[in-house]
Order: sequence, then C-alpha cells, then structure tokens
Amino acid sequence: MPHPAPHRPRVRFRLIPAILLHSAFFALLLGGGAACMPASNPQVPFDIVIIHGRILDGTGSPWYAAQIGVRNGLIAAIGKLDDQPRRQTIDAHGQVVAPGFIDMLGQSELNLLVDPRVPSKIFQGITTEITGEGDSVAPLNATLIADNQSDYQHLGIHPDWTTLGQYFARLEHQGIGINFATYVGETGIRRIVLGDGDVQPTPAQLDQMRALVRQAMLDGAMGLSTSLQYAPAPYAKTSEIAALASVAAEYGGIYATHVRSEGDAILPALDEAAAIGRQAHTSVEIWHLKAAGRANWGRMPQIVAHIEQLRASGLDIAADTYAYTAWGNPLSAFIPPWAHAGGTAAMLQRLDDPAQRARIRTDLLQTHSNWDNEWQEISGPGDILITDVSNPALRPLLGQRLSAIASLWHKDSIDALFDLLLQDKGNTEAAVFAMSEPDVELALKQPWVSVDNDAGGVSPEGILGRQHTHPRAYGTFPRILRKYVRQQHLLTLPDAIRKFSALPAERLRLADRGVLKLGMAADIVIFDPATIQDHATYENPNQLSTGMDFVLVNGVPVIAHGNMTGALPGQVLRGPGYRR
Repeated sequence: MPHPAPHRPRVRFRLIPAILLHSAFFALLLGGGAACMPASNPQVPFDIVIIHGRILDGTGSPWYAAQIGVRNGLIAAIGKLDDQPRRQTIDAHGQVVAPGFIDMLGQSELNLLVDPRVPSKIFQGITTEITGEGDSVAPLNATLIADNQSDYQHLGIHPDWTTLGQYFARLEHQGIGINFATYVGETGIRRIVLGDGDVQPTPAQLDQMRALVRQAMLDGAMGLSTSLQYAPAPYAKTSEIAALASVAAEYGGIYATHVRSEGDAILPALDEAAAIGRQAHTSVEIWHLKAAGRANWGRMPQIVAHIEQLRASGLDIAADTYAYTAWGNPLSAFIPPWAHAGGTAAMLQRLDDPAQRARIRTDLLQTHSNWDNEWQEISGPGDILITDVSNPALRPLLGQRLSAIASLWHKDSIDALFDLLLQDKGNTEAAVFAMSEPDVELALKQPWVSVDNDAGGVSPEGILGRQHTHPRAYGTFPRILRKYVRQQHLLTLPDAIRKFSALPAERLRLADRGVLKLGMAADIVIFDPATIQDHATYENPNQLSTGMDFVLVNGVPVIAHGNMTGALPGQVLRGPGYRR
C-alpha cells in the first residue's frame, strides 16, 4: 500500500535555531557575560527572578554570576535584574543554578498515573524523562491489555488508551510533575501483529508494523526503540528492526536500543545497532552501556574503543549509563529465549513441566550459548536480589537474595528461581550484581555518555513505596554528584551537569531544553554541590535524595526550600513527527 509523505511540522518555540545554543554567540550578546539580556517586555513583571546563584549553563563551561528572570515558563532574561519587577525572588545563596536534569531512560509511563508528582525523580533534580524501552506504553490492542492486566492491577490502573495520542491526552488531563517523552517500542509493535511466537513477518505483516510505527510517530514518539534481550524481541531479525527504524527516521526519530547482548557478544550487538542506524539513516542511542558478567570485567576499554571507531566512521552513536554495578530486570530474563515463545503463560507451563524444566536448567548451566545467559554472568545466587513481586504472599521475600530464599525453601538455587517465577506468575523483578566498578567508571567518563535512571518514578509512600526497588530509582543523579564528582573527582561539576542536561537534550533534539539560555524552557535546579546526597541503598532503597533546594519545571517550583510543592507543571514532549 502507498505510504503518505511524512508530515513536516511547523516550527514551534521549542525548535530554537542552533546558533542560540552556542556559548560564544551569547558571549557576543553579553559583551563578556555581565550585561543583561533584556526581557521581551520589561513592563511585565517576571514570575521569578533567581539571584545570587553560580550559573552552570549545561554546556560544560565554568560557572558565572548573573540573575535569571523567568516568565511564562521560559527564561526571559539573564544578567543584572535588580530593578526589574517580579512576583517572586529566589535567593540561591551562592548555590549552583543549572538546567534541569534529563533522564535518558526513565520507565515511569505507568507510575505517572499512580503518583504524577514522581518524588524520586524531582528530588534528584530530574525535570524531563524519556522512556519506552522496547515495550512502550502504546500502541495497545485487546490482547496486550489482557496480557498486561497483572501490571495494571498491581498499580491500580485502568488502561483507557490504545494509542500514544490517547495516552498523552490522559497525562495532560491529569497533570504531571515532570516533562515526559517516549519512544515507540518494537516489542509492542511485534506483539500486536505477530503475537509472542518465534516467527518472522510476511511482507504484508511488516507493512502493518510499519503503519503502527508511522502512527506512533505522528502521535509524537521520539523514535523507535528495542529491548533485544527480552522475549519476544530476540526473535526479530536485524532487517525487520531496520525497516521499522527507517519509518521512524522519516519523521525525524532516532533509534534507541537495549542491545541484543551486553555480555560476551557485546561487540557484535553494537555492530548490529550500528547497521540498523546506517540502514535507517538515523542516530543510535545505546541504553545503559555495560560490560555484563564477571567473564567480561575489564572489557570496557575495548567496548569504548569499538564505539569510538563507529563514531569515527561517521555514525552518530552514543550511550548512557546509571553508574551502579548491579542492573535491574525481570527475573524471567534468566530463562532462555526459546522458553518464552508464546508468552509468559507458555513460559510458566514449561517451568511446570519436568522435561521442559530440565532442559531450561541444562541451558542455564551451559557456559557457551547463543543468548545472554545471566546465570553464567553471576558468581552465584547471592548476586540476585528480589526487588518487586506481584503476589502479596511473596512480599516477605523483597530485599532477599536468591541464595537466602533457596535456603529458606530448602531447594537448590535454580529450583528456587523457577518456583519463584511460578508463584509470582512471571512478574518478579530483581537486581543483579554482575558489573565491575572500573568498567562503570570508564563508561561514565566518556564525553558521549549521558545518564539514565532505568527506573520508574517512585515514592516512599503509597503503592509505589511497596517495592524494594533498585536504589538507582532514588539516587542516580545525586550519587554521581556525590561519588564521582565530589569524592572521587572522576568528573568535574560542569562536565557532570553537561551529561545531565545539554548532552541528552542534544541527543534527543530537544532544542528548547538542556541549557540555561534566553528563550529556553525554565527547567532549573538549585543545589549545593557540597551537600547533595543520595540515601538509597540496596538494603534500604526507599529513601529520597536530599540537597535540591529548588527544582523548577517550566518555570514552576516542584521543590521549594527542599520541600515538594505538589505542583504538576510538566509537559508531554512530542517528537518531530508530531501532527496535531
């Protein structure tokens, strides 16, 4: 069937000309940086003027002293504003004033419907989240809604949307505390058209998949994403993914991926991502870059060099990291891909069948395999910590290691893993300790690596506080400021702020966010770099970070004087293909 030409959206305020992002251009405007950038209408009071701050603008440049005037959600002036009328003055008392932080992979699409304030995010200074890791919140059909019922019921959500446009409308109707954007996930597209089987699309089915991607891009998706470790995504061939990424690229979307292997086969997996980017003529973002598994500790220099070679070849490829040595994923990721064919119910049936169960055990115990065998990447069951369950009877196991659960149940550790999945209907989440600190540090240092939480926004209270979540949900950004900037000096403060703001905004083409410049959205954080502190630990994760004095989202404080205000000024950020 013929495809319509991609819609070319009208230029909106968020598509600021690129020259306005350049610090040298502003130096010319300011005559050295001290003069005031005049407000568009000096007779209209500013909503907020921030005084006595040390401005780190997000570009990586050193701090400078100036006042910032905010009006109608935008930065309306930077300079000397002593005589300018304003409704509120915020005294930064010599603290850092920086752009709001951008979470490159946030996972809050359902959590925002539970607590739209997302406290764990804003207390880190996060003002914008990007999400949609392979299996995005939409599009949906009746089968997917039925399959996802345990997640919806767990959170008390009624899914009243099937498209991204409808989901965005729900967010805008209720209000959200941070800005939000999402990719469209290839996994969901595949499940709608092909189901959960290990099958390949016919040409007609591939056209159906393309049409779903096209509609998602018109609804405002940022691009196409994959999460190729989790079934049924591993069944997709490179050519299928490239065909769908090409549709997203027609509308200005990029390709973001949890690559097919983060362990032994990481280099071929990176090459596959690069091939998809080249075939689709689009940029590539590697989510949560890592060298997974003890056998791969020390490989990060090789991984970095490989990405540098890809970049030198002309491919726009970059990555992000959450900078912890444990990743978090479904416990079912330990089950080989073939055993997931047909969906979760089919996997559970195989675990309950003695012959199939024995085959799965044999696969887990094999050193060499054609899949990311997480059982071979850990030193033992003590490296697996249970972070969430859906079966209330299993709640006492939260925060326990699999080794302790096996001992409690008087079973060997593999049987304990299988039985835990059976009792929890496949919905268990875990933190897996299988990365080395030197590898984590080297990845974080790279100038093309930004930062992600890889966790949904949560709260110590209510439904979201019942999880024993990975501490990254509460602490990623402050932890980097404390550990890698203040204590270890691995990064400078301006470089860390750049990784939190301008770099991710550049990767995502968010031309109105990520730097503190005239006309940009007033997403602003004010904090003392000497006291910013994460408190979440693996043993006690549900603790908010401290040290954010003010956090503004679109010019409205969501944190004021260190306290949450409850305001919901966030916006849905739609991608370049959006058509109203």
